[in-house]
Amino acid sequence: MVLIIDDDIAVQKSLALLLRQQGLESDTAGNEREALAKLAERMPDLILLDMNFTVDTTGADGLATLRRIRALNPVVPVILITGWATMELAIAGMKTGANDFIAKPWDNQHMLQSVKTALELQRPPATSKNRKQLDQQFNFEHIVGQDPAFLQVLETIGRVAATDASVLILGESGTGKELIAEAIHENSRRRQHPFVKVNLGGISTTLFESELFGHKRGAFTDARFDRKGRFEMAHTGSIFLDEIGELDLTSQVKLLRVLQDRKFEVLGSSQTRSVDIRLISATNRDLAEMVAEGNFREDLFYRINLITVKLPPLRERPGDIPLLARFYLDNLRELYDRPDLEISKTAMAWLQQYPFPGNIRELKNLVERTVLITPRNFLEVEDFRTQLSATAKRSGADDLPVVGSMTLEEMEREMIQRALDHYDQHITNAARALGLTRSALYRRLEKYGIDFER
Repeated sequence: MVLIIDDDIAVQKSLALLLRQQGLESDTAGNEREALAKLAERMPDLILLDMNFTVDTTGADGLATLRRIRALNPVVPVILITGWATMELAIAGMKTGANDFIAKPWDNQHMLQSVKTALELQRPPATSKNRKQLDQQFNFEHIVGQDPAFLQVLETIGRVAATDASVLILGESGTGKELIAEAIHENSRRRQHPFVKVNLGGISTTLFESELFGHKRGAFTDARFDRKGRFEMAHTGSIFLDEIGELDLTSQVKLLRVLQDRKFEVLGSSQTRSVDIRLISATNRDLAEMVAEGNFREDLFYRINLITVKLPPLRERPGDIPLLARFYLDNLRELYDRPDLEISKTAMAWLQQYPFPGNIRELKNLVERTVLITPRNFLEVEDFRTQLSATAKRSGADDLPVVGSMTLEEMEREMIQRALDHYDQHITNAARALGLTRSALYRRLEKYGIDFER
């Protein structure tokens, strides 16, 4: 049952009808006194709470009622609704214990998404499962690992995937945040719809609106044709905002509006468009600390982290290192037509004790580099140690150009050219070595006018 607390009878009837059409039972209360009486009789599964019951529009009524509800029941989900929406009020409500915040006039689809998400997240988590049981229930085909802490992560994302809850994935660089985001989408009701990935760390402030919201021809000097933005591409699907902690404050405001209203305007157009997306974001930065320092908007922080998933670094799950190493080795056997490739037991034990500051990405690169450089099929400790030493030497400060002698763009162009030369113009291998997708590498080749053999 859903309890609707609002002094406007028209709102009560409208919400009750909307819920009834979805097969949800509801009850209504016009003020705090009626609401508390109803709560004493029966605790609902969800509460829709208006923020104002008097002529006062500060939201104090709703916050006071919310505090009393939380005193009675600290876990029942509460969604705040108000016609006087301010982000300060939203933050105050979230800090008081609300689960979500919706402004009047609401969008029916957005309202139902929020209600269903809150109800589904209230279901008790399943008992702890092993990896085999998780694989029988969810699609984690491309994810390797069975460490208990990691299995808890998989269990969490499997449970929340079916909802439309926004998910914030935290973890050090190289821990596999993008794979987890893909798994959330693949196990959701939106899996047949687009999954759009956006690396916010690679988008400048000037291009932010064009990249995310699109532009019309002539919107700015270089806009020679219409371009569809990432949010429009992700309509009815999921959008993954990687490195969200790198977003500047100006862009944060623009992003917040889309997440708040589910509406945006294409650059160069005054027409407002609606979008239906599921948000997944990730960062290796401490957003709470950034909020305290004034570098990340608190209202955006509350909007993106309804569910927070923290990935353990590889050094905290050493038991998964052999699984990952064998997984990469299996791929390399096929890729390089070397079916006899093996890692010795001694070498595997050595890999397990290495801390891997670059996490899974560093392990993957180390295994592939060792396979490429070592002519033997039986890989020993010294083979891996040699490649680690070579990497450390290449990454030393003495190998970098003197400050002021090259721009970042010149360095990027040089590294791309080196990768192409090293892999004999093989785009896929060059892109993998540079940590890029094929499409991202193609864009840079076009940007720098680099000739290559397709």
